[in-house]
Amino acid sequence: MRLGFIGFGEAAFEMSRGLKEQGLEEIRAFDIMHDHSIFGDLIKERANSAKVELVFSAKEVMDNSQIVIVAVPGSKALETAQYLLDNLNDDIIYVDVSASTVKVKKEVWELIKEKTTRFVDAAMLGPLPMHQHKVPIAASGTGVDEFMESMLPYGMKIEKVSETAGDGTSIKLIRTIFTKGLSSLLLEIVEISSKTGVTDRVIESISNTVDEVSFEYTINRLLTSGAIHAERRAHELIGSIEMMNEYDVEPIMSTAAKGKLDWFASKNLNEVFKGETPKSFKDFIEYL
Repeated sequence: MRLGFIGFGEAAFEMSRGLKEQGLEEIRAFDIMHDHSIFGDLIKERANSAKVELVFSAKEVMDNSQIVIVAVPGSKALETAQYLLDNLNDDIIYVDVSASTVKVKKEVWELIKEKTTRFVDAAMLGPLPMHQHKVPIAASGTGVDEFMESMLPYGMKIEKVSETAGDGTSIKLIRTIFTKGLSSLLLEIVEISSKTGVTDRVIESISNTVDEVSFEYTINRLLTSGAIHAERRAHELIGSIEMMNEYDVEPIMSTAAKGKLDWFASKNLNEVFKGETPKSFKDFIEYL
């Protein structure tokens, strides 16, 4: 197996380290910043540490790789595809792991499909320093089956979503609403609880509630009960918002939560289900 990376930042570095440990010997990488006055030394140090051959042209990577993983910033994904186009051919599986948008993933595929029939939109769903090459990947596109088959011996965790470019990324972007939203919500909780002197007790209480059952159960419980109690929950947040205002804490997340609950209440699901909590949130998706 001959693997190439275009872009050798943290993602490529961590994946390379893991793959090398699993026995993938032939890995090449090109990074346009390799001779940058600030970042060049870091790129070289990472390549040396991961035992990756750092080359100095994208063409050399493309000419010597069966799989090319494009690991560039999301804002550069389409530009990079254009840059690589002249050296792309149907012997290459083109894997885009950039954190770009669904629209961009589709545009990349439209751009390269006359050069290769094998494209993979690979959305990484976890922290690379923790998982390295075993980071969970939601993959879509025409080249997913071959990509999975090629990387299976090296322990990569790839799940096929579909053969449509962008579907893998859509999972990542929706998941991001949760991860970034939760971190922002926790920041607001810690900010107000520290000012009232109850941080440890609040965190312990939340932890006990979350740890008591599976998270999937919690998701379903909160959504289904919300179908009936959204109006009451929105009203309860008024007290939380007033408290934060008293302590000069801007209630950004709490105000947004109240707005979403008000919207939820406006769907009148309490009447639809005659006051009885639905068994699954899937029972009321059609009403949203």
